[in-house]
Amino acid sequence: METTKSRWYSQLYIQVLIGIVIGGLIGYLEPAIGATLQPFADGFIKLIKMLLAPIIFGTVVVGIAKMGDIKEVGRIGVKALIYFEILSTLALIIGLVVVNVVKPGVGMNINTNTLDASAIGKYSQAAQEQGGTVDFLLNIIPHTFMDAFAKGSMLQVILLSVLMGVALVQMGPTSKPLINIIDLFLHGLFKIVAMVMRLAPIGAGAGMAFTIGKYGVGTLLSLGQLLIALYVTTLIFIVVILGAVARWSGLPLTQFLRYFKDEILVTLGTCSTEAVLPRMMAKLEKLGCKKSVVGMVLPTGYTFNADGTCIYLTMAAIFVAQATNTPLSIMDQLVLLGVLLLTSKGSAGVAGAGFITLAATLTTIHSIPLVGLVLLLGIDRFLNEARAVTNLIGNGIGTIAIAKWDNSFDVETAKREIAALNNEKAADKEEVYAPQK
Repeated sequence: METTKSRWYSQLYIQVLIGIVIGGLIGYLEPAIGATLQPFADGFIKLIKMLLAPIIFGTVVVGIAKMGDIKEVGRIGVKALIYFEILSTLALIIGLVVVNVVKPGVGMNINTNTLDASAIGKYSQAAQEQGGTVDFLLNIIPHTFMDAFAKGSMLQVILLSVLMGVALVQMGPTSKPLINIIDLFLHGLFKIVAMVMRLAPIGAGAGMAFTIGKYGVGTLLSLGQLLIALYVTTLIFIVVILGAVARWSGLPLTQFLRYFKDEILVTLGTCSTEAVLPRMMAKLEKLGCKKSVVGMVLPTGYTFNADGTCIYLTMAAIFVAQATNTPLSIMDQLVLLGVLLLTSKGSAGVAGAGFITLAATLTTIHSIPLVGLVLLLGIDRFLNEARAVTNLIGNGIGTIAIAKWDNSFDVETAKREIAALNNEKAADKEEVYAPQK
């Protein structure tokens, strides 16, 4: 019989934490080896991403079909967009205020003529390919039904799933067999997710080994003031703003963080919120959020509610201006804020999304030298860790808040789920420290 002492390290968050520590040590002690481990992290993320489109489609379709009320779909959508816009604007403003108070770039006195503009060539090209607001809206409509799934475009899949869900509602009882098939297929997909998540410690560890191995600890020290400022700002945003929202929703922030610790650690190691999207959806439903709300709000939030990215965008843009001694008036900064309110909405699903969005913004307003982004290249991966974790927490709490606003969040279910988690931990501790016979 297996001893109960093994239970503490059988938990996913412990395994992921161990993976991150080992990965960090490999990257520090053997940087050449660490820099080659990125394919393991990429492979893990790709395994999850291949499941995202059908999971989102199935969750939204089943959720809407079981609602039986088309008006409810529109109501949830409007509430979600209002919430996303308020929180994103707050994040942008907080980042702008902090970077003006801390001034991490002042005194660097960087001459833009000495910077290598070719280093950001691929990012500026990607920024130009993003197009404007009209292109972004038109791209929500896929060329064909299957094209959305082939590309893995989240917003396109959501559009198709909402249309399919509404169609099934209009069909009435005759659609029930199809709804049951989709629901059963969805359960099978989540079983695959459970299998893939066993590789999370490897993916997170490899991602951390690559980050430390390629960029080195020295990179952290050279631009440490900006790094510290961003991490502290995101922490304040999580504790104060998201903490207040969580309390209003009926689930204190500490309980939320404890419940989703596995997903937070995986995101920290891989710098990818998509890697944990299926598990977040499943756990939010288990926590008491209505299936239809989770299916519509969480995936949409990945595009429209990137709080961590918003904080990063304003801080990074003003940092570049400060470092290159580029004067910015209050009006210039307000214009920057207005542009970011638009450009921050269309970057989800793109590799290096935050950096590309920043490049697109600076290309648009011209007042801050685009070449100054070279200063951020070395630490962007470290900055990405902070913004990815903040995005994840923000969208999780946002989904609960919107469900609460819509009376679709069962607080009693959440309390039972948290209590069960606490009881399980207490039992594990008693068994670990109990004398063995």
